[in-house]
Amino acid sequence: MDEKVKATLKSSETEDWLDLHVVRPFCYYLAVFFAKFDVHPNTVTIWSMIIGAASAIFFGCASWYYGGTMGLLYNIIAIAMLIVADIFDCTDGQLARMTGKKSQLGRILDGVAGFTWFIPIYHLMVYRFYLHHDIEFQWLGIADTEQNVLIATAVVYALGLIGGICGTGGQQRLADYYIQIHLFFLKGEKGSELDNSKRQQEIYDQMTPETHSAAERYFQKTYIGYTKKQEKVTPQFQRLMQKLREKFGSTDNIPEDIRREFHDASLPVIFWNGLLTFNFRSFWLFLFCLLDVPAMYFVWEIVGMGLLYLYVRHRHETFCKHIADRISNE
Repeated sequence: MDEKVKATLKSSETEDWLDLHVVRPFCYYLAVFFAKFDVHPNTVTIWSMIIGAASAIFFGCASWYYGGTMGLLYNIIAIAMLIVADIFDCTDGQLARMTGKKSQLGRILDGVAGFTWFIPIYHLMVYRFYLHHDIEFQWLGIADTEQNVLIATAVVYALGLIGGICGTGGQQRLADYYIQIHLFFLKGEKGSELDNSKRQQEIYDQMTPETHSAAERYFQKTYIGYTKKQEKVTPQFQRLMQKLREKFGSTDNIPEDIRREFHDASLPVIFWNGLLTFNFRSFWLFLFCLLDVPAMYFVWEIVGMGLLYLYVRHRHETFCKHIADRISNE
């Protein structure tokens, strides 16, 4: 990889093969283009949110089985728009590192971009099922009556809700947290964006209507909840950080041998953690939509991705516990 491209990455260790060799180099040149016109990274993030959310319209209308060529075209447009949204979402970070235009709001917007995409996409996929469900009804031997359609749509909506909360919410939120944790032990506090709810609450408490807009205060408030949820599902990591602060006074004073031990244990988990992020997740979304069974994506997100989430979390919490126990016994 070109050194100029690598300089705009958080770390090549936290990128999967597709991002590292295809997406990120492309985003670098896109970032160079935006930098020439002095486009702010937050503007790129907002474009990403708009394009990704707008793809929901085409996901809701798409269907090759029911709509023929035009339905297939809608599917392709929806997929292309979501890929463009992801490219812009990758570009904003590289642009921020390239230009030095980093901000707290930018960090928060980057975290909520996926929610902005998938909330409307999930709702329109449920609507698509309501309109087109012959394949699923034939599989399950369900009569295509109005009552059955309403009941089935309610079930699919519930699956989408669970999938959205567990998938786009819990799974991707944890994946982002583990990436920042890995970067923290690799590069230190300045080389990561590892946040904690206590610090985010302090930032919010210092914000006033005179110094920050209502939108900035709102996003900061929601980000406090975001970080609290990350902390709630990682008790052994929180315990480890507490032990490190008690023993060394500050996370800046963590010895190199402990950083290296954590990094070596974390690196294999980062590969599996990457499967919880956009590329692997969207592959299944695109596949089920092209096969005209979008409701199956919700099932896969709950079961398949859910098991992967539990595996990644178990491995990470296990080695955090091991290191914390060793520090306690020294």
